[in-house]
Amino acid sequence: MATKKTDDAFSLSSFEPAKFADGFREFAEKGAAQSKEAYAKMKTAAEEATKTVEATLENAQTGTVELGLKAIDALRTNAENSLSHMEALLGVRSLSELVELQTTFIRKQAELAVEQAKTMQEATKKVAENVAKPGKDAAEKAMSSFKKA
Repeated sequence: MATKKTDDAFSLSSFEPAKFADGFREFAEKGAAQSKEAYAKMKTAAEEATKTVEATLENAQTGTVELGLKAIDALRTNAENSLSHMEALLGVRSLSELVELQTTFIRKQAELAVEQAKTMQEATKKVAENVAKPGKDAAEKAMSSFKKA
């Protein structure tokens, strides 16, 4: 009798091709649907990553131009001050006038250098924040989607 039960379990007469085909079709359809869903998610993620990179590069370019203009302005101011100082030196009539003119010029240049450094530091900080913003926003969005899942 034990052989009969074994024969029944492995016999081909209990195999129904229609049920097998239905099960296989259902499995294939689920796999295809999951693949389409995964592709859609990957496509969306790639598009968002591209937008993030584009925004980052645009902000970096804008910031670079802004910093370059500030540097040019500082150089122009320093050159103009130096030329004015040279003109003033040509009109010096005494040693005491020379010392006073030179001392005043050096003090003004030092104050200007501190002011220009602060301006550049603030501008650089602003540019860095703007460049990092798209990446930061994308990371926050990704983290919030992980928290939902």
